[in-house]
Amino acid sequence: MDPDRRNDGRKRMDLDPDTVERDLVKLVLTVVELLRQLMERQAVRRFDTGELSEDQEERIGLTLMLLEDRMAELRNRYGLRPEDLNLDLGPLGPLLPRD
Repeated sequence: MDPDRRNDGRKRMDLDPDTVERDLVKLVLTVVELLRQLMERQAVRRFDTGELSEDQEERIGLTLMLLEDRMAELRNRYGLRPEDLNLDLGPLGPLLPRD
């Protein structure tokens, strides 16, 4: 019997105490990256439709740039690459769109 499988056939998670922090950070950063990309797409749509004033456009643009920079800092701190945050959802494909 496969040692990674339980008696009921489900696959068992292999948790390593040495990587728990990094794995948790990876999961959190993946969710934040998904939200960042969604916010960026929404902002671009709003820019294109002319819904925003110049001040709002500038504030949103600056905020998104700062968030992207902070994400890069956190990825570097934990030794993660941008592609590490793109979870494979099996038949559904990757979580994040590839740019």
